Amino acid sequence: MTGNHQTLALLLFSAFVAVTLAITTWAGRNRRGSAEEFYAGGRLFSPMENGFAIAGDYMSAASFLGISGLIALFGYDGMLYSVGFLVAWLVVLLFVAELVRNCGRFTLADVVASRMAERPVRIAAGASSVTVSVLYLVAQMVGAGSLVALLLGGTSEAARSWTVIGVGALMVVYVSLGGMRATTWIQIVKAVLLMAGTVALTVLVLVHFHGDFGRLLTTAAERSGHGRDFLAPGLRYGGDWTARVDFVSLGIALVLGTAGLPHILSRFYTVPTARSARRSVVWSIGLIGSFYLMTIVLGFGAAAVVGPDAVRASNAAGNTAVPLLALDLGGGPGSTGGTVLFAVVAAVAFATILAVVAGITLASSASVAHDLYASLRRRRAKRYSEVTVARLAAAGIGAAAIGLGLLARDLNVAFLVGLAFAVAASANLPVLLYSLFWRRFTTRGAVWSVYGGLIPAVLLVVFSPVVSGGPEALFPGADFQLFPLQNPGLVSIPLGFLAGWLGTVTSPEPPDAAKHAETEVRALTGAGAV
Repeated sequence: MTGNHQTLALLLFSAFVAVTLAITTWAGRNRRGSAEEFYAGGRLFSPMENGFAIAGDYMSAASFLGISGLIALFGYDGMLYSVGFLVAWLVVLLFVAELVRNCGRFTLADVVASRMAERPVRIAAGASSVTVSVLYLVAQMVGAGSLVALLLGGTSEAARSWTVIGVGALMVVYVSLGGMRATTWIQIVKAVLLMAGTVALTVLVLVHFHGDFGRLLTTAAERSGHGRDFLAPGLRYGGDWTARVDFVSLGIALVLGTAGLPHILSRFYTVPTARSARRSVVWSIGLIGSFYLMTIVLGFGAAAVVGPDAVRASNAAGNTAVPLLALDLGGGPGSTGGTVLFAVVAAVAFATILAVVAGITLASSASVAHDLYASLRRRRAKRYSEVTVARLAAAGIGAAAIGLGLLARDLNVAFLVGLAFAVAASANLPVLLYSLFWRRFTTRGAVWSVYGGLIPAVLLVVFSPVVSGGPEALFPGADFQLFPLQNPGLVSIPLGFLAGWLGTVTSPEPPDAAKHAETEVRALTGAGAV
């Protein structure tokens, strides 16, 4: 890229960072220092504000960069990511939002522990939440590295590495200083910027093809090198039975995983009532639905305007398709319009990454402090407050995400998020649904459900083609692949539900009917909710 690209984009990066740091400073000065303020922003946000923040949390680098890139490279099969991410919100709206708000306080473990023995349940749920969060964070780090590599000409590995480190440092600052209040306002600002940028690009793509969507698809198919197959199922997931089963596994993980994501669940505690939580989800579905429809246009637009070969040459995983599309729509390399549009899109994408990592880091640090630390220190006097531990945990989680982000920098960000969804659906969703709806559920069932989904999901990923056994794997020179599918959801999600059932029916502990009745009344009416 030219020096103009670099200068303008870096100026816009700097402007967004400055604004978000100002928000963080303001939020830090206005907080009371309590756990409720740090974890939930005082529960003072309106449904509209929280809906924008949820949308900002959900519309990540995987959505803006990864999905569009997959559509540009694989056509119809890439588009299925958009469908899966959107349909997942029906599960959240119907089964999770209000009930979680009424039963919990700050984290997923609060919901489960309300009718179980707290210590083992909190340790299990906290470990699962941190695992999911770190996987999700890695995807954002990879997106940041790809973006800056494109900005600097794609030649500097050092620049990509330093970008990942810089994003990690910023997210620790946001969470440590501002807590949930700062994170929420950063999400709102980012959601507005992302929607505005996506609308502008979508309009430009449609104008480029004179509003003829059929012509857009035809051109994309012609430039793809696959002809009409580009617009039909099977280009990525139709080669053999393994690929087809892999697609089913991915779809199940995407649809069920959202309801188990810790940073999404924590957002329901930032509003005062369960009704506000449901209205927040309605706002977010409107925003997210519009956004994912536009990513389909952007993905096929990148295939038609830029071409899959050029996208793949810039980044093998397709993570740079949207910035390249902006460059071409603005007039091409070297043009003023191309420079400005590329810089704006790159800055919006960078803002997306910074905002999402702040939300995920806050949720995972809350799990460490509120669940793990509080449980492990329960029998002895606590040396530090939960909020202090949460700030320290943010630094540790940031360091882990940086290390894994450097390792996985050549994988597609949407694919990485798919793995996080699979772990969330395997470990968090079964225990959440059992706790809310199954009268006989016991402590052993809860613990077994979490570990029975978490451990198989992680092990299956480790022994899958994602990690070894191929040129696109995390370790291309090694081969310890034992599991044929790239996404473990088809196996690990049923195992999570099965383990919860098995643990319950073999438990010597009788189910507590009184606690279940209390939880049921609280979940459905809000009586006694915090």
